[in-house]
Amino acid sequence: MNAPPTIDLARISAMDQAQAARLLKGVRDAALSGRRPHLLPRPVIGDSWGRMLLGGVDPDHDVRARPLGEEEVAERRRASPLADVLPDLRDILVSVADAAQHIMVVCDADGRVLWREGSAAVLRRADALGFELGADWSEGVVGTNGVGTSLVVRRPVQVFSAEHFVQTHHAWTCTGAPVTDPRDGRLLGVVDVSGPLQTVHPAMVALVDSVAKLAEARLRDRHVTALDRLRAVAAPVLARLDGRACAVDAHGWTAAVTGMPPVDRLALPKSLAAGRTWLPSLGPCLVEPLPGGWLLRLDDPGGTPQPVTATRLVLDVSSPRRWTLSVLGGARDWTHDLSPRHAELLYLLCTSRAGRTASDLAEDMFGDPARTVTVRAELSRVRRYLGGLLAHRPYRFPEDVDVDVIMPERSADLLPHSTAPTVRAARQGAEP
Repeated sequence: MNAPPTIDLARISAMDQAQAARLLKGVRDAALSGRRPHLLPRPVIGDSWGRMLLGGVDPDHDVRARPLGEEEVAERRRASPLADVLPDLRDILVSVADAAQHIMVVCDADGRVLWREGSAAVLRRADALGFELGADWSEGVVGTNGVGTSLVVRRPVQVFSAEHFVQTHHAWTCTGAPVTDPRDGRLLGVVDVSGPLQTVHPAMVALVDSVAKLAEARLRDRHVTALDRLRAVAAPVLARLDGRACAVDAHGWTAAVTGMPPVDRLALPKSLAAGRTWLPSLGPCLVEPLPGGWLLRLDDPGGTPQPVTATRLVLDVSSPRRWTLSVLGGARDWTHDLSPRHAELLYLLCTSRAGRTASDLAEDMFGDPARTVTVRAELSRVRRYLGGLLAHRPYRFPEDVDVDVIMPERSADLLPHSTAPTVRAARQGAEP
């Protein structure tokens, strides 16, 4: 039997709003009752509804967590890198939002509302929904929505009317796009434009996504400026040294080197401190503080970095939003936070010990075995911190290294950002 067609949001947006809302309500009602629908929800919405059903979110009534107090909101604002790019967000989005009877909302990585601006009338309607400063708008609290769902899938999401899982939000439309830190890929939060469902427009997705990318570009510019300052401080220090040394910022980005090939970035432990230590990419070294970063002096001036060794690798993908790889049993145990793409690739490799070619992984990731360039580029970055622990031709881990994968309790929470066909199949309970 052929599957029903999937909803096209552009066509829905072109309909009479009441007609579109009724159509989406019928799709949602069928999904909640287990009946076969005439139309399927969009994949990002259907996946989110599945998470809500498994998580026990009430589809009929919203649940409002206690909003943060004024002092905690102020503290989170001060700590958020998004505060630095707020003027850019305002310049573009607030005027658009106000004219279109929307509001601009900026949330942190926990889904907490830190800033709101725009139409006064819509702000009052948002207050009635609990969409206020300090509110928790994460998916597990308020169901499928442009803020919380965008945080989970790490890509732009527009949610219209009955695509919201919770019925009390059906009069609303929201479009969110995540903002990540260009220094380390950490999720910083979401930029969102929300308003009454009558104001929905599919072009809003492209606008909000463009503004989120602009924010990331501004943060990248600030990072380059900070590296230039560190380079200016480090250059005279490195000029006086013999042997191998480098200056890096707190995230491991290299500002300057001497006596060794330059690399873009080094894997650093979270709690790096002055003194002697061991780093997976360098081996034993002396760490000294610099303004804006660290000076790393290698203990063996004429040698080469020690190879990474281990007897066990542990890939932890149990969390829907943070993934780590631990290397155990070597010269030092260490843990590395993974980007979304590296988490996907390492999951595919850890669950296929026989190894995968670049073509195999391209098929797993994109459904297209010809997309090997992206795969090889990402795995070359992985090998910078894994070294000989990741062989190639095919890509695989050594047979004498135990590989464990810590999975989430629910398969639906496995790398929920991933659109890789093999990962999607695993989320639905099929073998990877």
